[in-house]
Amino acid sequence: MADEVLRLENVCKVYNVGRPSETEVLHDIDFALEHGEFLALIGPSGSGKSTLLNIVGLLDRPTSGRLTIKGEDTSLLGDAAITHLRGHTIGFVFQDHHLISAFSALENVMMPLLADAGFPSPEITKRAQDLMARVDLEKVAGNMAMNMSGGQQQRVAIARALAMNPDLVLADEPTGNLDTKSADSVFELMRQVNRESGTSFLVVTHNLDLARRCDRIIEVIDGRIAH
Repeated sequence: MADEVLRLENVCKVYNVGRPSETEVLHDIDFALEHGEFLALIGPSGSGKSTLLNIVGLLDRPTSGRLTIKGEDTSLLGDAAITHLRGHTIGFVFQDHHLISAFSALENVMMPLLADAGFPSPEITKRAQDLMARVDLEKVAGNMAMNMSGGQQQRVAIARALAMNPDLVLADEPTGNLDTKSADSVFELMRQVNRESGTSFLVVTHNLDLARRCDRIIEVIDGRIAH
């Protein structure tokens, strides 16, 4: 338990509770993610993967069951505490990089740090520069995000996800919009970060070749974990 970053116990998610349109999307989800583990989450479209990722990412709450992050029962936390835990513990990488096109790559990486501190500082700039170097983009850190290739933009998104030194990175189809070469490069970058820093990764992917290169695979079918 001490080495677990994440644990879900009997997690269910029901929409429109008590209405004729009531729909249970997740059914009794149980799994844990250990510190330093690189886990793939696979399943067909509509299987509940996105709902599950939203719950793990503290963007939504389960209808029942328990979600524990770093030993803390999130059902006992109010909205402010949930926001703080999410901001300091979890990094996000999406299929669409969600970079701010009007800002440079470096400025995009600085955003979580600025949001947390409330003001810029030399330390924040240095942290962002170090992260740009880590994703091998220090030479183009000043480039506008909109002028970068898809692979470069996703590398910037990974650097931004690491800005707050999270224990867990959630990656939702991070290679879905990339060509095969760029997808492989982005995946290997995440793997490198995982190995060097011990950061845990939960990666949703339809790419079974990439999934097989993860430490473990969890498959979700019709809102249930397939065993």
